[in-house]
Amino acid sequence: MTVDRLLPDQDARDLIELTREIADKELARRVDEHERAETYPDGLFATLGAAGLLGLPYPEEFGGGAQPYEVYLQVIEELAMRWAAVAVATSVHTLACYPVAAHGTAEQRARWLPDMLAGRLIGGYSLSEPQAGSDAGALTCRAERVADGYRITGSKAWITHGGIADFYALFARTGEGSRGVSCFLAPGAAEGLTFGRPEEKMGLHAVPTTSAHWDGALLEPDRLIGEEGQGLQIAFGALDSGRLGIAACATGLAQAALDEAVRYAKERQTFGKRIIDHQGLGFLLADMAAGVDSARATYLDAARRRDAGLPYSRQASIAKLVATDAAMKVTTDAVQVFGGYGYTREFRVERYMREAKIMQIFEGTNQIQRLVISRHLAK
Repeated sequence: MTVDRLLPDQDARDLIELTREIADKELARRVDEHERAETYPDGLFATLGAAGLLGLPYPEEFGGGAQPYEVYLQVIEELAMRWAAVAVATSVHTLACYPVAAHGTAEQRARWLPDMLAGRLIGGYSLSEPQAGSDAGALTCRAERVADGYRITGSKAWITHGGIADFYALFARTGEGSRGVSCFLAPGAAEGLTFGRPEEKMGLHAVPTTSAHWDGALLEPDRLIGEEGQGLQIAFGALDSGRLGIAACATGLAQAALDEAVRYAKERQTFGKRIIDHQGLGFLLADMAAGVDSARATYLDAARRRDAGLPYSRQASIAKLVATDAAMKVTTDAVQVFGGYGYTREFRVERYMREAKIMQIFEGTNQIQRLVISRHLAK
């Protein structure tokens, strides 16, 4: 189904149409092959970058699209309707650009942002560690100040595009406590940097997720982003926006599952009529549609607050929570609509269900989102 979107102007409508054309041509035709074979879609992110889809919310002076988040997130949703792994990786790339765009010096922005926003450099986000996921302040990877820069020692985990990305937004400890974490723009390859084998994941197979191991790799001084000790502030600022990206991905995935379920329900017949005409099944589909539309409205509300310069941290957590829980329910119900066929790999809905689960986990688990929301309520 083509989603009837409320967009701010004709430029936004044209951008959504362009996104749909590219997504139908480059994503929808390739997704099944790569997800089943667990192979990386070489060249695809270069195509998205050339079309201007990898730098949408960033300034035009550096090659970005200068789009409001309200529009950018709907582009992400359109991508996710065709290929969730690509949409997630696009959201993560946007997240990885944030430290330089928001906290880099004029020289750093001029040096790196144009290639990052054009997709000539693809980014990953390197915050989590094997023993520091939800508790980011517990990270132990160290950046030791030396005469010619910083030596990085430690391990990172759960890196989207790990081993493939051209740069990483890396967070490492330069001191003690919550003010002892700093942010670096790390290159994708360096002496002393190695990556683990890709994780054997439940879903999102086409884009690798790996660990990274730093064994005294040297980063030049100008790769420090912001001030020493500012790392967690930068990380959490980025994550509010990143949570909206995941909410949009989840909404797109749920929309795809709903579309498949409705299509099947109109074709499948039992007891002499289409199964969509049985009230029990029709009501299930209605609940699925309500969940998808509610998820979309929630992330758009948060995005519009962000665009208006209003506080939106609470709304971002609500959007991530609502949209990803909706995606899990809608994709599960889509499998139910297909019956036994839904449990086979002949149809996409089983993949959608597997892909939905991780969205309740990354960019802050939904339990962490509830913690964030409750703390806002307690103020």
